[in-house]
Amino acid sequence: MLDLREEYPRWGKDKLVVLLRREGWQVSTSMVGRILTHLKARGVLKEPVRKRISACKRQYPRPYAIRKPKEYQIQEPGDLVEVDTLDVRPLPGVVLKHFTARDVVSRWDVVEVHTKATSNTAADFLDTLFKRMPFPVRALQVDGGSEFRAAFEEVCQERGVRVFVLPPRSPKLNGHVERAQRTHTEEFSHGDPLGYEVVDFPLEITALNQTLLAWEHTYNTFRPHQALAWKTPMEYIRECHPDLASTAHRSHMY
Repeated sequence: MLDLREEYPRWGKDKLVVLLRREGWQVSTSMVGRILTHLKARGVLKEPVRKRISACKRQYPRPYAIRKPKEYQIQEPGDLVEVDTLDVRPLPGVVLKHFTARDVVSRWDVVEVHTKATSNTAADFLDTLFKRMPFPVRALQVDGGSEFRAAFEEVCQERGVRVFVLPPRSPKLNGHVERAQRTHTEEFSHGDPLGYEVVDFPLEITALNQTLLAWEHTYNTFRPHQALAWKTPMEYIRECHPDLASTAHRSHMY
């Protein structure tokens, strides 16, 4: 059995017992497991050293972003803003990157489109986010995408904004902004229907962002929100956080 295990070092007891029975050995799976454990304990059988290959995604340390601590409290607007990107494919071969930021308390959203999602474009979106959020942002939550590293983290660190990064394969933990992406995809329109799923929308980035800005204003100040008892984010802030109301009003005067 030792020879078999050394020839196929990644095969466990379940496969080895089949091979041994083919050779006429009447052994059980549990017996093979016990023998392997005994051989390892004696130092006779040594596990091969694992080597990284290109198929494995290497996790690089992040200089600033951390997992959100369990004790971190979310009570007021700005305590946590979730950020995510969405691919918009208006034509074959054309991919636009839609950035959305959602405050989890007030549901206030900021949206903007870029031609690509890099750490530099994500950092540019931060300028828009900080300008159009009507309250100080204390923490952002992002997934592990490369656009939320490098320049993005640097800007957050310079501004003293905490960055919380999600564990791998856990989009539900960013559920607020995931729901926002769906809303903007389905409903984005203003005046003449220009929307991702409504009719056509301008492909030129400046024109598209002007249309998105108008939709953002509609979303934050006119569209009733079920999670806010059918108030708009603006109405919610005025009623529940009146100290922020004047700032919110100024941030959406066009």
